Amino acid sequence: MFMRKVVFLDRDGVINDDTGHYYIYKPDDFVFNKGLIESLQTLKLHGFEFVVISNQGGISRGTYTKDDVEKIHVKMIRELKLNNIQLLAVYYCPHHDKIEKCLCRKPNSLMIEKAMARFQIDPKLSYLIGDNSKDVEAAHKAGIKGIKIDTNQSILTVLDQIIK
Repeated sequence: MFMRKVVFLDRDGVINDDTGHYYIYKPDDFVFNKGLIESLQTLKLHGFEFVVISNQGGISRGTYTKDDVEKIHVKMIRELKLNNIQLLAVYYCPHHDKIEKCLCRKPNSLMIEKAMARFQIDPKLSYLIGDNSKDVEAAHKAGIKGIKIDTNQSILTVLDQIIK
């Protein structure tokens, strides 16, 4: 059975710049971080595929809606496709730990585990890039390697950890 190697990506702060925003929920506020496109193109050349894993607790808090999140994801997917980058999937948790309990919100690993089962992903060959210790904790719980970057830092800085 073919096992995929995947880089899981946190959204806000890793894929897109969230400077000056606690939540990104308006398409006009969604801007890719510097170096993201070329980083993903390099990883793709090395056989990696991509899944986005994101906590979106602003839904639970009533700050924005699932429809707002979907509009951001449509924009993100469209812009990535224009650069010949395809996502396997986008998973997001709409819950907030201050409001309700769930199994999907990072640092839990349910979103990663769902993707691993759905797409036959090899955990030994896969990584998660996040800007929070919760991202790395979720990766470890799922049995994949977690890499923490500074918020809004280019992932170009960690490619050598993934491409060996």
